[in-house]
Amino acid sequence: MLLLASCGSQKKVTTTKSKDKTEQVVETKKKKKRKSKAKTPEKAEVAIVETPESYATPTDEYIAIYSDIAQEEMRNYNVPASITLAQGILESGSGKGRLSTEANNHFGIKCHTGWTGGKIYHDDDKAQECFRKYKNSKYSFRDHSLFLKDRKRYAGLFALGKGDYEAWAKGLKAAGYATDRKYPQKLISLIERYQLYRFDNEVLGVESSLNDKHTVAAGDTLYKLSRKYDISVSEIKALNGLETDTLFVGQVLFIKPIPKD
Repeated sequence: MLLLASCGSQKKVTTTKSKDKTEQVVETKKKKKRKSKAKTPEKAEVAIVETPESYATPTDEYIAIYSDIAQEEMRNYNVPASITLAQGILESGSGKGRLSTEANNHFGIKCHTGWTGGKIYHDDDKAQECFRKYKNSKYSFRDHSLFLKDRKRYAGLFALGKGDYEAWAKGLKAAGYATDRKYPQKLISLIERYQLYRFDNEVLGVESSLNDKHTVAAGDTLYKLSRKYDISVSEIKALNGLETDTLFVGQVLFIKPIPKD
């Protein structure tokens, strides 16, 4: 009996001799198929996706993002958070303007002499004026505080009450921060519309209440409001910058003095 085995084959050949003939029987050894072990499926990872908060307007979103930074600047440099936020909203288009999206410049601060940081050129009072460019928005807020604090022409602002946003708004225009003659009114309108003064109150430790404001309804007069809230007509007019006794429906009035210190 001869046994032949080839290296590359699994066949076994057996030769049997008999008197008349030699008969070859070829037996094929079948390969056993290995049972493939099914991989145990790994536990599915549950991705925790934070659903972004939705805001009614880009301005509401801007306030939510930057109010903490504005308050920190108020603590460190005494610039009212309400003023910082109102200026940021106005100058940056609630964070959607080109200077804020491409240069993180939220306050429209131009390069001026001595600026060695990044630059971006943008049409303003003149074509392609040089504006400061920041790596992060927080540096824009800090530079805004330093810009006001370190320049003599803004020194008078820091003698004002920390919560007196109206005086600050007018003082910024008087010191030359903006050329728009309605700049103070725009800031004040934003502060009162979005109640930005509440961030000043938090820093100053002043409690706010619903009675801080009154929305004028049909039939309201300054005299009626003075009786209702136990405050004189002259105080209401002074708080709201009113020159006449005329009111209009929907007008928002402050009826409690805002602390000046």
